[in-house]
Amino acid sequence: MAARSKARKRAVDLLYEADLRGDDPVSTLAERIALADPPINDYTIDLVEGVTARRAEIDRLLTDYSEGWTLARMPGVDRAILRVGLFELLWADGVPDAVAIDEAVELAKALSTDESPKFINGILGRVLRDQIPTGG
Repeated sequence: MAARSKARKRAVDLLYEADLRGDDPVSTLAERIALADPPINDYTIDLVEGVTARRAEIDRLLTDYSEGWTLARMPGVDRAILRVGLFELLWADGVPDAVAIDEAVELAKALSTDESPKFINGILGRVLRDQIPTGG
């Protein structure tokens, strides 16, 4: 598994853990950095901090685009994957759109339900279609 793929999975794990515990993701990240076992990749840190900083915007988009689903109704791991995927899609420099979506779908295949990859692909695809200006 490539370093960035591992970093994404670790970010999803940290976001999911913080969500389950009702903790701030950056605080959970700080705890893991202090333990440093295994060391936290810089890209994982960027993702967790970025998702946390943009959480209100990300969750608004998830609510708007998840037809028939509330955030609370989504499986927690899907919420974490979607948050990372949306952050990468809209705000992470140097991550091609197709890579952001593909990585999120692959995480869903590995970590969630059989229906989750299609659900995640659909949301991220609709956001991409509507949020990215034509020609750019």
